[in-house]
Amino acid sequence: MDLILPEDSIDKLEQILRKELLHNGADHVFLVDSSGNVVAESGNQPYELILPLAALSAANFSATRRMAQLLGQDEFTLLFHKGTVHNIHFFRMNEDFLLVTLFGNDVSLGLIRLGSNKAMKQILPIVTE
Repeated sequence: MDLILPEDSIDKLEQILRKELLHNGADHVFLVDSSGNVVAESGNQPYELILPLAALSAANFSATRRMAQLLGQDEFTLLFHKGTVHNIHFFRMNEDFLLVTLFGNDVSLGLIRLGSNKAMKQILPIVTE
């Protein structure tokens, strides 16, 4: 998939990520295409960390899709990895995009899920037009 977005669209995406997830306590959030390319990102982590996480996130969802199919599901739309300090929430917005949120144990998973759903409703019109 070839996606070319003007700078103002990327600014809008980053503004949505900040409003719906960072302002609710997330450390970093990024939008990834199905190939693992970062479309937009915002937060406290260095970009050098985000690039490999984006690629691994896309691969993780690809493997998980196959697991879902083995269980008779089309796919699983979200994944969650809980660590002792850091957590990762992966949310498939559609066939082409994942929303990945990094957050600590001081932030509730429910708040991240709610913010992800709100962000999706605002992001999809921008990236699919």
